[in-house]
Amino acid sequence: MAKESILIVEDEEKILRLLEIELGYEGYELGKATNGIDALEIYLSQKWDLILLDIMLPGMSGIELLRRIRGKDSSIPVILLTAKDSIEDKVSGLDLGANDYITKPFRMEELLARIRAVLRMKQIASSPIVESDVWLHAGDLKLNEKTREVIRKEHDIDLTPKEYDLLLYLLRNKRQVLDRDQILEAVWGYDYDGETKIVDVYIRYLRKKVDANFEQALIHTVRGVGYVLKDVT
Repeated sequence: MAKESILIVEDEEKILRLLEIELGYEGYELGKATNGIDALEIYLSQKWDLILLDIMLPGMSGIELLRRIRGKDSSIPVILLTAKDSIEDKVSGLDLGANDYITKPFRMEELLARIRAVLRMKQIASSPIVESDVWLHAGDLKLNEKTREVIRKEHDIDLTPKEYDLLLYLLRNKRQVLDRDQILEAVWGYDYDGETKIVDVYIRYLRKKVDANFEQALIHTVRGVGYVLKDVT
């Protein structure tokens, strides 16, 4: 079975070389680029399973490259590499359509775990779906697992990839109270170093789109525990 392919976009020579050695040892097929313009051309030249993308790049920024990639493909996993380490920067990067975010310097074991988690989530998402189970419902909210459509009261709701993953998890566990660690493990796919604040941030984002303009809220806070998605009663 062929190993997944990863495109590495990184302009720091030492980091690029380290990633080549470690990921090559793990058996991944690799491509590389040291600037945004070359990276876009290489990205378009073949199908990739995952992209490791530095934000600070010559030629074209990583953020601009990410926008262009997302304009063509909303499903390819992208992990951002950056020196910025505040929670606000992490959320901003994810909100632009990245699947994950890791700060430099990073431990290779952690990056490898994140890569495996993102690829596993991609595999699950692409698994065949029984037609009768395509739509998930909660009150007047419905989500189509096949087309990734999200609709409430006939209004289309536009979600980022991570917002969609979060809503999907809540819907699959409807009426169950979920703590932040459970949500981190399921939606982000690994231990996120205890940064449970990111769950609160994304719940807030999701509420603005799913609940804010409607009479009854579906997403509820359980104080001291976490969150639950309930049907409208």
